Amino acid sequence: MTAGACGLLMSGFSGAAQAEDLTLCWASWDPANALVELSKDYEAQSGNKMSFEFVPWPNFADRMLNELNSGGKLCDLMIGDSQWIGGSAENGHYVKLNDFFDKEGIKMSDFIDATVTGYSEWPKNTPNYWALPAFGDVVGWTYRKDWFERPELQAEFKEKYGRDLAAPTTFAELKDIAEFFQGREIDGKTVYGASIYTERGSEGITMGAMDVLYSFGFQYENPDKPYDMEGYVNSPGAVAGLEYYKALYDCCTPPGSSNGYMSEGIDAFKSGQVAMQMNFAFTWPGFENDANVGHGKTGYFVNPKGPDGKQFAQLGGQGISVVSYSDKKDAALDYIKWFAKPEVQAKWWKMGGFSCLKAVTLAPDFPESQPYAQTFLDSMAVVKDFWAEPSYAILLQDTQKRFHDYVVAGNGTAQEALDGLVRDWTETFEDEGKL
Repeated sequence: MTAGACGLLMSGFSGAAQAEDLTLCWASWDPANALVELSKDYEAQSGNKMSFEFVPWPNFADRMLNELNSGGKLCDLMIGDSQWIGGSAENGHYVKLNDFFDKEGIKMSDFIDATVTGYSEWPKNTPNYWALPAFGDVVGWTYRKDWFERPELQAEFKEKYGRDLAAPTTFAELKDIAEFFQGREIDGKTVYGASIYTERGSEGITMGAMDVLYSFGFQYENPDKPYDMEGYVNSPGAVAGLEYYKALYDCCTPPGSSNGYMSEGIDAFKSGQVAMQMNFAFTWPGFENDANVGHGKTGYFVNPKGPDGKQFAQLGGQGISVVSYSDKKDAALDYIKWFAKPEVQAKWWKMGGFSCLKAVTLAPDFPESQPYAQTFLDSMAVVKDFWAEPSYAILLQDTQKRFHDYVVAGNGTAQEALDGLVRDWTETFEDEGKL
């Protein structure tokens, strides 16, 4: 206890006088493993002990939202999805952090603007903060750079399409490349064009299709009239985007791609099945170190532009919050204070965590720090996010069903799917008294 107390004094922590055992809850994935290692520094400095509750992504939302909704005390700290922020704020699950940030000199202007809006604010675009940006993430693309650079494939592609075989900048170019590789034999193995999100059960196909629809003109609502969705959710551009997503699924994905999300995309890419892969940026460090696709074989590109030059990408990532039901709020706040330090954030990036701190991401050497660093920066500059409304889970279930029924099952038209989505969402917002 004496050593722990001295550690607290020497490190300048303001937490409780005796050591605490804090539990941090997050999804079970590679970044969580990196955070365990990073947190050993916190334990050594503070005298507090960190425990972790990690849940696989397919079960993460159900498990942790049930924990919050029941007022459970399992989690002192929660790294919750960006879409949870509205419900967690309005239902009192998270501690509001404004006073704490002011006291400790933590400025939200020091973090990437999109991550503050996406992970911390509720209501959106107001200075009300419920989380510290913890892990920046965004849907982007990887491609087999080593395949693209083969002279015989470059020559064949140039002959067919009249341009170089290179990372696509538009969705039209992406589809051409996917068709070019679909069913081709490379190194004695049949390969396919692209791995995209199609998963039905949680959020997969929504994250994938939205990644395309945004750049085709989809908007959640009238910018001048909240919750007015007619002509925005189902605009001609949005319809064209959903039609494109189905066409890409039909033409250019591997067999058995009807229910794939992050892990299936990782497997398809690492095993050499696909030339391109849609996935969140968190996957990129793993590719760099992989025996099959690492060491210069993988390239990275930002979600491409739509037909009118619009370019957006689906935001992922999370903020770290203090759970209001915790009996150890002071110690939990100390952890956030430590995590926000520039030197900790710099180490977080080096360990595979995607820091949101501008002192890290805007450093002169950042673009060269990893092969994917510039793509991460460029992607975070064009992000959009799904509804963060308290009813987001219901809205998401509607989207999952409408998109999967059309894209994968082939039922109806894109127009009918988006018209139905407007009806679904309108009913939810009417029930909430927002329409």
